[in-house]
Amino acid sequence: MSDDQSKLLVALQDLDQMIREAEDKDKAAELKDLGFALDGVEELRKAREKITERITPQLLNRYQRVATSYGRTVVPVVGELCTGCFAKVPSSFRYEKDTVTTCENCGRMLYFT
Repeated sequence: MSDDQSKLLVALQDLDQMIREAEDKDKAAELKDLGFALDGVEELRKAREKITERITPQLLNRYQRVATSYGRTVVPVVGELCTGCFAKVPSSFRYEKDTVTTCENCGRMLYFT
């Protein structure tokens, strides 16, 4: 697949977060008080649908499973650490091209910066 799956997963996570915040009545009221309009939720859902069509079904299923356990499902590796649980990620993971790696400690999906 020509799409960079890790970038699509990060975009999906961002959209999911925006949708959750817009649908949370308390958070939505707080954002409106700060001057943010929340009238684009349908467009966010449509964008989410388009992104999910470009993610392989196996990765999408894995993303959805992990998302039920953690707020942040896809996290960057900074230095040699998973930023979700701060466990050391084996250096061999850096060289696995075109794959989405999973943290051996917490199960989050990793991407390298």
